[in-house]
Amino acid sequence: MDNWRKSSYSGPDDGNACVEIANSDHHVAVRDSKTPARATLTFPTGAFTTFIDALKPAHSTVTDLARLRG
Repeated sequence: MDNWRKSSYSGPDDGNACVEIANSDHHVAVRDSKTPARATLTFPTGAFTTFIDALKPAHSTVTDLARLRG
């Protein structure tokens, strides 16, 4: 895969310390932008969404945070 781009999940202030992704018709690859020649993670397209959802915290919105604070 050679169409690497900064993931939308990386923040704007990450500079070169971000996650890059590349898509093909059947797979999504993930790598560390600081070490692009090292190993990548490759997922079937549907499994990537499951992976990202598993990384999200259970309470990820400002409303949830305010509710937890009381």
